[in-house]
Amino acid sequence: MNSEPVTVVGAGLAGSECAWQLARRGHGVRLFEMRPRVSTSVHRTDKFAELVCSNSFRSDNPLNAVGLLKREMEELDSLIVRSARQAALPAGDALAMDRDVFARAVTSALSAMPEVEVVREEVREIPRAGHVVLATGPLTSAALDAEIGRLLGTSDLYFYDSIAPVVVAESLDFSKMYAMSRYGKGAGDDYWNCPLSREQYEELMTDLLSGETVPMHDFEKGIYFEGCLPIEVMAERGRETLRHGPMKPMGLPDPATGRIPWAVVQLRQDDLAKEHYNLVGFQTKLKIPEQQRIFRRIPGLENAAFARYGMLHRNTYIHAPAHLDRLWRLRREPRISFAGQITGVEGYVESAATGLAVGRTIAQTLEGREPLEIPATTAIGSLARHCSDRPPAEKFEPMNVTFGLIEDSSHSPIRDKAERRRRMVDRALTAIRDWRELTSAPVVVAG
Repeated sequence: MNSEPVTVVGAGLAGSECAWQLARRGHGVRLFEMRPRVSTSVHRTDKFAELVCSNSFRSDNPLNAVGLLKREMEELDSLIVRSARQAALPAGDALAMDRDVFARAVTSALSAMPEVEVVREEVREIPRAGHVVLATGPLTSAALDAEIGRLLGTSDLYFYDSIAPVVVAESLDFSKMYAMSRYGKGAGDDYWNCPLSREQYEELMTDLLSGETVPMHDFEKGIYFEGCLPIEVMAERGRETLRHGPMKPMGLPDPATGRIPWAVVQLRQDDLAKEHYNLVGFQTKLKIPEQQRIFRRIPGLENAAFARYGMLHRNTYIHAPAHLDRLWRLRREPRISFAGQITGVEGYVESAATGLAVGRTIAQTLEGREPLEIPATTAIGSLARHCSDRPPAEKFEPMNVTFGLIEDSSHSPIRDKAERRRRMVDRALTAIRDWRELTSAPVVVAG
């Protein structure tokens, strides 16, 4: 174990993964988590890696960029992906999980490691010495947010993220729904579908467009992440938008009629006990009475009881390219690293992946070697490049992993999209395995 532990601030997805990677290689970690002493606007428990926006890690198909990212992380012994699979729920080709089971698994694994010292305190100042990882996520406390602003010499950036409601199963009328996954993915019946006629859809649209929302403060701007727009904001973009988005009916024929409904609201299992269901894609900033009124007009939800209402929250992130190198280190003070959504990556899996990369980078440094960058031909490496290799003055916004970010090293362009992706996946997994072999074994420094 290294004599001076690494300070990891924040036990979310990125901080937990970072601590795990360091501890697995015998390095000491002081893992700071302010909950439950200091709460946030959306967290409910004191568990590590608590999921708040969704219970889904999105597609698990390796030919999807986030599916590839999971495979790369598994090659590198990811605690987050391992725990997600232990808590997995039926969700078509997505990896969804029971939030509580998942958080307990991550918390138990880290708490059992002698290399990890858990400190339940708010960090208000950045430690002046030693390796420090700032993995406080989008809900960074006000005090540390200001401290980071002073460190970087600039105001931080932000966007608004929203959460979908969760309803209680026993309050639902399943006779008005049907169980089916889009195009038969997964087990074929992983979602409950609420079919809407054209008239019902138009009424829902009218309600969403006229519903009263939680107002923003005068000093705040309505900046939203495109991948998680409030349902009413999507509705404002056109009355057909939802039918081609979260309420898309294609691939979901109603067994009662044999026909495709005009629109569909999908419910995804939220826990292993099947007591709660998430309204897929219905993240919202509607006021609570409006959520009750509008969402109870969806077939089967007339008497819905809400285990959690949708809400809007502010996410903080930095202008990473202006400050970070390819290893997620602060250029002017490399002992300080950033990980997670605060770096400007978006998504649960992407956040955890940055923590994994930072943990392995610091481990290499502590073991007496110059850390190697993860190749940009991989999903993880492409995120590092996105958050570092851009002109500092260029506009920078949070982004999920995509194949468009991944470097395609093929010298002969392939027209067939599926074949091109298969080859990119093969190259990425080969590259991540090669990088793992080059960086895994500790180097003994001669005295």
